[in-house]
Amino acid sequence: MARALVLFSVVLVSLLVNQGRASENQRLINNAVIRVQHLHQLAAKMINDFEDNLLPEERRQLSKIFPLSFCNSDSIEAPTGKDETQKSSMLKLLRISFRLIESWEFPSQTLSGTVSNSLTVGNPNQITEKLADLKVGISVLIKGCLDGQPNMDDNDSLPLPFEDFYLTMGENSLRESFRLLACFKKDMHKVETYLRVANCRRSLDSNCTL
Repeated sequence: MARALVLFSVVLVSLLVNQGRASENQRLINNAVIRVQHLHQLAAKMINDFEDNLLPEERRQLSKIFPLSFCNSDSIEAPTGKDETQKSSMLKLLRISFRLIESWEFPSQTLSGTVSNSLTVGNPNQITEKLADLKVGISVLIKGCLDGQPNMDDNDSLPLPFEDFYLTMGENSLRESFRLLACFKKDMHKVETYLRVANCRRSLDSNCTL
């Protein structure tokens, strides 16, 4: 009888710990989704404000350039469409999101400087700080998915695709400033999509539509 009570107590404690861990992970991913949504909205506002300050001819020229331009984050392996995204595991989506966010930490310093010269975005360092906070949250979620298992993702050891690319661009280049903002918006949209689907994966919902 005593052994049965001890066993029951152990099982009960284990269940409570697991429930607490699941609740904390859910809070973290909800928070991550909110944070990246804010970054995506901020990116959209910055590029809209940037375009509003352009002359009509400049706007026409830039609209032709960017669709043909390459964002350096394109070299990060990621789902190529909605179907592939929906079929990806939660862990894969978190890893890709982590790498995309990490790739912008350094160039976001240039992003803040670029937009702060002509736009009002608050603290010039707020973008870099928000990215760093989001990166930490995603890292914790990845560790939770691994559940003590070693991280076998080979991509983690690869160099970032553009650690100093944006810092080498001319500060007065209208074209490159627009490219910087457009690429940032594009990548924040990607991360928002991946985290929303990852959040859906936690609910075991097979219909994680985009």
